[in-house]
Amino acid sequence: MSKELRGIVKAWEAKVKKSQAAAKNRANIIFSTMSVAHVDDDEIHNPGEIYHVEKVFSNGNVYTGQWADNCPNGHGKYLWVDGCMYVGDWCKGKAMGKGKFSWPSGATYEGQFKNGYMDGEGSYTGSSTDTYRGTWVMNMKHGTGSKNYANGDYYAGAWRRGQPDGQGRYVWNNGNQYIGHWRHGRMNGNGTMIWANGNRYDGSWEDGLPKGNGTFRWADGSFYVGVWSKDEQSGTYYPSSSQMVNFDWDPEEVFLDLRDCRIGIGEKILVFPSQKMVNWPCEGESLSKQVGRRTPKENDARPRRASIDGRLSNGGGYSLGSESDLSSDVVSGYSGSGRELDEGSGAKEVDASTGSRPHITIKPTKRQGITISKGHKNYELMLNLQLGIRHAIGRPAPATSLDLKDTAFDPKEKIWTRFPPEGSKHTPPHQSCEFKWKDYCPLVFRTLRKLFKVDPADYMISICGNDALRELSSPGKSGSFFYLTHDDKYMIKTMKKSEVKVLKRMLPAYYNHIRTFENTLVTKFFGLHCVKMTGPAQKKVRFVIMGNLFCTEYSIHRRFDLKGSSHGRLTEKAESEIDSTTTLKDLDLNFIFRLQKSWFEEFRRQVDRDCDFLEQERIMDYSLLVGIHFREISQTGEPLSTEASVSNAWTPVVNREQDSEGATPRLSRADLDILFDPTR
Repeated sequence: MSKELRGIVKAWEAKVKKSQAAAKNRANIIFSTMSVAHVDDDEIHNPGEIYHVEKVFSNGNVYTGQWADNCPNGHGKYLWVDGCMYVGDWCKGKAMGKGKFSWPSGATYEGQFKNGYMDGEGSYTGSSTDTYRGTWVMNMKHGTGSKNYANGDYYAGAWRRGQPDGQGRYVWNNGNQYIGHWRHGRMNGNGTMIWANGNRYDGSWEDGLPKGNGTFRWADGSFYVGVWSKDEQSGTYYPSSSQMVNFDWDPEEVFLDLRDCRIGIGEKILVFPSQKMVNWPCEGESLSKQVGRRTPKENDARPRRASIDGRLSNGGGYSLGSESDLSSDVVSGYSGSGRELDEGSGAKEVDASTGSRPHITIKPTKRQGITISKGHKNYELMLNLQLGIRHAIGRPAPATSLDLKDTAFDPKEKIWTRFPPEGSKHTPPHQSCEFKWKDYCPLVFRTLRKLFKVDPADYMISICGNDALRELSSPGKSGSFFYLTHDDKYMIKTMKKSEVKVLKRMLPAYYNHIRTFENTLVTKFFGLHCVKMTGPAQKKVRFVIMGNLFCTEYSIHRRFDLKGSSHGRLTEKAESEIDSTTTLKDLDLNFIFRLQKSWFEEFRRQVDRDCDFLEQERIMDYSLLVGIHFREISQTGEPLSTEASVSNAWTPVVNREQDSEGATPRLSRADLDILFDPTR
């Protein structure tokens, strides 16, 4: 290194240290990223050759380190004129791999980078002593991590999009702590609040406050059991054996005590490393694209798919290419239900040659089905169904263990109940016709609902509330009819007698599978019932209640029913006719799903377990349901894309009608054979 350049670098490093030390006493001034004016090299280097450079750019920025194809490649240090600095690994002009980024304020991030983003394992230390250690996805805390707040608070657990979300533990500086579930940075779900004085609350939470069933316990052993909400509380007090004084306590005091339990506000990052990255004119990139690739024909209008980490593929369609769900949320399951896979996926679609993407329009989501109102042919059936569910759920039952006896699974295990219009000793009067109600294996399904963490009151309100059910417009191929509850949580499917026999036969194995694998994607079954109408016809309607996979906090913009086959697996609809309720098939799927390796391995293992279970039960006609949510949609209804760098990566070629402008691209038969090859 020349003496002159060495002096410049040292001067800049001194300036960085000086600005960091003085940051707490002055405002942080951030200039926008300037374009790079390259310094001409005396030597001529071959494309792809890595060599060491020392460059001072016309805008005042300085880079020293490894260089190739007219941009940083390898290990190097970049100093910005505003005092920011990055030291670490580079790939094609982007921070990629291990590195350290420091701000003029004194804040630092040290860990993994991906395309300039803080992505992977890393530690952030703020200027106000805020620290976070854990996983990141595209500049956001996402995954598992721990954070020490400047005010002394501490959180360790799951994160999503920069906020506590999932299971976690938060400890306040006054000694109070909460252990339980979080959602969007607030206490939500089941959790326990323990105060420093020994008192505690165990129960349900919503939006940071107790909501639903819960128990408040004092340090002396007394406790209060009741139903909680901000506006009203009701319950029963149970004194401890040592308590001799009269009880005088208002449950509202719990909400007053929670005023001191505010979630800390972390330090905000004003500018991210990805925003500081320079758009380098990498010369070797255009040359490397031509190596090992056929020359495109003039009429080859197929776009190239680029994932969020810069991987490029030929052919039409889109790539779900982030290791996060920051661009798209994906949910999947078998046969209409399953657990959300709402972490670890993303969407990306870019035409690398033209900057545009294939035409796809996301229409506003709409509610499925027709409301069953008075006069509908199935109105009485709906009333009978709701009356039967209300009776079955409200019927007193002793607390049971999860270890059920074989007699509970007996196919003959059922309860018949008669519902006369005038009512009876066990049934209320109603305005429908007389009918009989049958519960199949009631103890098993009651325990299954417990395993699925379904609250009986919420279950009853969803199905039997004041709102009517909705009937889907057309039955499935099996001839069954489908009904949805008003809140979309549950789907009711009519069944043939033979189908009921199959479900009862496999019920013991199903129950054990659910108990063993909490994250199974197999359909959730909540109840199996039958309504027998009176009269000459003596009509019987058998039905099963299932969980609705697509009932999520996110709108589902595209849904797919995947069987792993190409025969007859194409939806004959134009793109303009496809909306959020259209069920697409295997050959309609133009997305590539990419997950973090650990998530992918777990997902694959669970799919293998579920398929083994279905195979053992001799079930062969099943499918995987996938729902896609686009987080960002333009005013014209098109999914928005973010910048992606490109690189060579093989993916299946997609065939497309050359003379049909805007035609939907499809996977070729040869590529489908590769994708569906079980040996791969």
